[in-house]
Amino acid sequence: MKMVAWMNFKEELTQKTEQMEMVLKQYLPKEEGYAKTVIEAMNYSISAGGKRLRPMLMWETAALFGGALECIRPFMAALEMIHNYSLVHDDLPSMDNDEYRRGRKTTHVVYGEGMAVLAGDGLLNYAFETAASAFDLASGPEECRVIGKAMQILAGKAGIYGMIGGQCADLNAEEMGEQVSEEMLMYIHEHKTAALIQCAMMIGAVLAGASEEETALVEKCAYNIGIAFQIQDDILDVTGSQEVLGKPVGSDAKNHKLTYVSMHGLKESAEKVEELSKEAIAILASFPQRNFFLEQLVEQLIYREK
Repeated sequence: MKMVAWMNFKEELTQKTEQMEMVLKQYLPKEEGYAKTVIEAMNYSISAGGKRLRPMLMWETAALFGGALECIRPFMAALEMIHNYSLVHDDLPSMDNDEYRRGRKTTHVVYGEGMAVLAGDGLLNYAFETAASAFDLASGPEECRVIGKAMQILAGKAGIYGMIGGQCADLNAEEMGEQVSEEMLMYIHEHKTAALIQCAMMIGAVLAGASEEETALVEKCAYNIGIAFQIQDDILDVTGSQEVLGKPVGSDAKNHKLTYVSMHGLKESAEKVEELSKEAIAILASFPQRNFFLEQLVEQLIYREK
């Protein structure tokens, strides 16, 4: 029975991922004019596939609170653009210096380092242009207010007090080596990884009319998911293969990066992933309207292989 449920979930996940792809394609810029090369690089990076986890979490969190306004779609696309801009910059020689992402050559390898920097910048700016188009779908002042709140969340979680702050701490940590404290490591995980997952779920909740108290609970839930996701990523960097992951393994060790795994070992790290995921699911299950697909989506983070 459990195997049947898992197979049904996998089929539903495939369908929903395809739906996320369709939403994203609606908002991709046209490859034309004198800016054609940078737009091609932008679309190359964002069209390489992936889990589309963040827009899916946004959509499913909205469903948890009864469904969102139509204006959620540009936010779903915008967040995926922001996520992909961060990957383009992560892969640069001055950052992680990776040549493969999702089984394909990274953007800087294909288009050159300078154009990859511009592609990342382009995705970040175009993300806010896309999100701002949600105002065109608003039916009145109240929807405009809610969209404005969602814009604040998007900017905050992606900015210097969110993901960029985490990236900053991560770069500093590389120079510090073993002197990095666990507090700093968790700051990096919270801001570099969890922030965009919090962004996704909080925007989904806000656009579906969740209260401030409910949105705060969602933020805590997303924190757990983000930390668990990052620790699992660190585990896979040790135990996975390039064929399965679509990117080189062992890059953390190669770059002398301190991770939760190097600090606590594989066994304790796996236990932490399970603990955080179960706590997150318990929060999701506490709301009056259950979303079992969302709960399964979070749970499968424990067992993912890529």
